[in-house]
Amino acid sequence: MTDRPDFLVIMTDQHRWDWLGCNGHPVVKTPNIDRLAARGTTFDQYFVASPVCMPNRASFMTGRFPTTHGLRYNGCHLPVEANTFVDVLRAAGYRTGAIGKSHLQPMIGRRLPPRDDGGPIPEAWKIDETLYGEEQPGRYQGEGGYDIPLPYYGYDHVDMVTDHGTEAGGHYRQWLRRTYPDVADNPMRGLPHDYTVRQALRPDMPEEAYTTFYIRDRASRYLRDQAGSAQPLFTFVSFPDPHHPFNPPGRYWDMYSPDQFELGTRYADHRSPPVPLARLHDAFEAGTPPATRTSPFIASEQHLREAMALTAGMITMIDDAVGEILAALEASGRAANTVVIFTSDHGDYLGDSDLLLKGPWMRESLNKVPLIWSDPSDPDPRPRCAALTSTVDIAPSILERAGLMPYNGMQGRSFLPVLGDPAAEPRPDVLVEFNDSSARLGYRAPARIRTLVTEDWTLIVPAGEGWGELYDRKADPENTDNLWDNPDFTEVRARLTERLLDRVIAQMDESPRALHPA
Repeated sequence: MTDRPDFLVIMTDQHRWDWLGCNGHPVVKTPNIDRLAARGTTFDQYFVASPVCMPNRASFMTGRFPTTHGLRYNGCHLPVEANTFVDVLRAAGYRTGAIGKSHLQPMIGRRLPPRDDGGPIPEAWKIDETLYGEEQPGRYQGEGGYDIPLPYYGYDHVDMVTDHGTEAGGHYRQWLRRTYPDVADNPMRGLPHDYTVRQALRPDMPEEAYTTFYIRDRASRYLRDQAGSAQPLFTFVSFPDPHHPFNPPGRYWDMYSPDQFELGTRYADHRSPPVPLARLHDAFEAGTPPATRTSPFIASEQHLREAMALTAGMITMIDDAVGEILAALEASGRAANTVVIFTSDHGDYLGDSDLLLKGPWMRESLNKVPLIWSDPSDPDPRPRCAALTSTVDIAPSILERAGLMPYNGMQGRSFLPVLGDPAAEPRPDVLVEFNDSSARLGYRAPARIRTLVTEDWTLIVPAGEGWGELYDRKADPENTDNLWDNPDFTEVRARLTERLLDRVIAQMDESPRALHPA
C-alpha cells in the first residue's frame, strides 16, 4: 500500500442500503456506483450512528457518537472546538476540500422561540451563537461567493450547498442568481405533472441548473485543478439528494414509472404495531396531514410507488454525476493512488410499512445505508463484507489507511483489519442513537431511543416509554413480529438489554485526558 493515498468520499443524503444495483435493487439503475463496487468492497451491514442528517454527519467527521460530540439532533451544531479526522489529515499535510452539503451547522433561516422561563441563564453551557452561522441563508445574500472562514472543521476549501431540491442555498444559490437569475427568483415554480404524492415538484429549470450538476461540475473541476498538487488530497463530495422533496429535473423526472415498483413490508404485516407506527396509521385513516415537510407519514399504494419512481430518478441522476466525477479523477492522473468511498448519511422509510421520509421509529430502512470502500492498491479486494460496521468507524479507517493515529476520544474502530483478514474479530454489535427535539407520534417526551444490532437480534429501547421492540433478524428480517413482551424471549431480551446498558455506560467522553496524576 502507498503510505499517503488520496481520498475521495462521495456521500448521498437519505439513501437506503438496498437502493443500489450492486445491493440488489431490481429496478433502479446505478451502473457507475456498481462499477466502483466491483473494484472494491461493499459492506452489507453498515449502520449509521444516528439516522438523522446532522448528528450522523458529525459522527462521520469526528468518529464519535452524538451524545459525545454534542450535535444531538437537527438544529444543533458541531462545536467549533471539536476536532475532526479531516483536521488530522490537514495537520499531516493533506489538502482538504468539501463540495456540496456539509450540514454541521443549522442551514435553515427559521429559529425556534428562545426559552423563557424567567431564569437569567438558560443553558448549562456558555455558547457564542455568532460562531454558528456559516451555513445560514443570510451569509449568502451578496453577489460574490461568501468567504467561509477557513479551515472549516478541517477543510481548506469549501463550496457550500445547503437545504434541498429547488430551494437549495449556500454558494450554489449565489451561483444560481448569477447564472440562472429567473430560476433563482422562482425556486418553487414547477412544470405540470400527474403525480399527486406530497412534495412532488417537477422543477422548471434546465438540468444543468440543479444542485447535483453544480456539485458534479465543481467537484470535477476541483479534482482536475489539484492534479499537480504536491500534497495528498482528501476530497469530500456531498449530494443533497435523494432526500425529499421528490423533484428530479429534466429527463430524470420520467425515467422511471410508478408501476415498475413493488411494495415491501406493509402496515398490515405487523402483528403488534409499535406506538409511533400506530399513531401514523391513525393519522392516515383520519386524513390528518403531516405536521411539517420533514414529518413521516403513511401514504397510499399509488403515492408510495410515485415516491419510489421519483427517488429512483434522483438516484440515477446522482449515479451519472458520480460517473463524471470518477472520470475527472482518472483524467487528473491521481486515480491509481486514490481510495474512493461511497456512502450516505442515513436511510429513508421509502415504502417500509407504508411510510415515507424518516422519523422516530427505528428501522433498518433508516439505519442501514450503503458503504463502498475501493482502494486501488488492493489487487484482490473482498467483494462483500458482512461485518457489522458503524459510521464512527470511517474516520479511524481513513486515518489508519493514511498511516495516522486517531485522537483521544474517538469511539470508532478501523474496519481495515476485517477487510484484510476475514478471520479478524469483527464488531459484536452496533449502537444507533436517536434523539428528537420534540415529543411526537405518541412519545411522552422528546424521544431518546437506543438501538442495539447484533448478527441475530435488534433491540430498540425508547427511554421512559414503558415499551420496546425486540426482533429476530434471521427468522424475521422485516422486523414485523415484536418479541419484546413474548415470555419465550425473556432471557434474550434481558441479555441484550444488559449489553445495551454496557454500551450506553461506555459512552462517556474520554477527552480530554487528565493532565495531572490522580
